[in-house]
Amino acid sequence: MERPPVPSALELQVKARPLPRHVGIIMDGNGRWAESRGLPRLDGHREGSVSVREVTRAARRLGIPAITLYAFSSQNWARPAEEVAGLMELLREYLESERSEILDNSIRLNAIGEVDKLPRYVREPLERLIADSSHNTGMVLSLALSYGGREEILRAARGLAEAAARGELDPAQLEETDLESRLWTQGLPPVDLVVRTSGEQRVSNFLLWQLAYAELCFTDALWPDFRTDEFLRCLSQYQGRERRFGLTSAQVQREDPPQRAKA
Repeated sequence: MERPPVPSALELQVKARPLPRHVGIIMDGNGRWAESRGLPRLDGHREGSVSVREVTRAARRLGIPAITLYAFSSQNWARPAEEVAGLMELLREYLESERSEILDNSIRLNAIGEVDKLPRYVREPLERLIADSSHNTGMVLSLALSYGGREEILRAARGLAEAAARGELDPAQLEETDLESRLWTQGLPPVDLVVRTSGEQRVSNFLLWQLAYAELCFTDALWPDFRTDEFLRCLSQYQGRERRFGLTSAQVQREDPPQRAKA
């Protein structure tokens, strides 16, 4: 196992302040990174896997409970077949190369999305690693694969409608928790921070329900250039914000911190 790097001053500063419970990351800019260097787009995705490893390690060192990486969206299936096939192969390589890293560091791997749509040669190692890491008690690393926020909400709504049709629940008595219990992220901590790389400022169908009160951080760095220092800067930016959850600043100042943390 590699010896952890000596923490920088920024890492020590970030670790000493309240951290997000769950960070979602829209990993954007792989293709543009490669094209700007005259390389095939797939080379950008391959270099992006190095950023995945660095950010995952940094999050684990800091003690962030959960991180979700937007790896492949429901809409990405419409990309050129050659690129999709290359992305699936890279995903399989990632699952094999990071297996020991995940198991040796008590990381629990999770997947959200329509995973059944993935090809078998990806789905099988994914399911094995999820099962083999299920007893781990450290950080939860979720891969959003064939994932879409609208698709997730629609799936949950259909489940509620079917349960109501069977007489198992009263639609008039529905609570937010009833829908949340049917989302793919059920059981994960609330999403406190969503980061998007590459300078784009949109959420692209990612965690639409979950980011209702999340802080958003947009960075110009392309994903292959997004390494530990850039991640720490996003966390520091998050830590400098006042989270009000619909209250006034004066109300937030009067609230007990544990009450705010539950919001």
